[in-house]
Amino acid sequence: MFNRRSLLMTGAVATVGLVSPAIAHTSFTLDPRFLPQSVALPAGHPIGTIVIDTANRFLFLIEDVGRARRYGIGVGQAGLALSGTAEIGRKSKWPNWRPTDNMIRRDPARYKRFAGGVPGGPGNPLGSRALYLYRDGRDTLYRIHGTTEPWTIGMAVSNGCVRMVNEHVEDLYERVPIGTRVSVQV
Repeated sequence: MFNRRSLLMTGAVATVGLVSPAIAHTSFTLDPRFLPQSVALPAGHPIGTIVIDTANRFLFLIEDVGRARRYGIGVGQAGLALSGTAEIGRKSKWPNWRPTDNMIRRDPARYKRFAGGVPGGPGNPLGSRALYLYRDGRDTLYRIHGTTEPWTIGMAVSNGCVRMVNEHVEDLYERVPIGTRVSVQV
């Protein structure tokens, strides 16, 4: 697990360096299209709505008619992703994490050891922030969250949740209240 991470912005390129005893030299360049940016978007969603485009690996926060703040994301593998609408029912800074029972059943070798949960902090798979998606007042078990693996942004990864670079999910976290509508388009 990584105990320190930094994001350096150089023009339109973000370079993330991960520092750990085992991997002190690991870095990567985040594709500029996955950096937060204002983009034109056809009208159709109310201002303040989050729209998740799983096919193209983007999350949009509708800021004005025809304008949105776009973020790059990593999304769940085919067949595991949430679709339709939900709302943010809870938000958490440095959240605790526990794999779902389905995750443990699908891959016990990987997840059973975490059945008791993982406390929040830099090594937690949910990263620095989590937005919990609810439907009809019930937790869907899907999250929009940070990640300890920012190089996976733009990929089909995870067990259905939407992952973002920690700094990006922190920005989104501050922009949206509990109750925000989320539309997931598969």
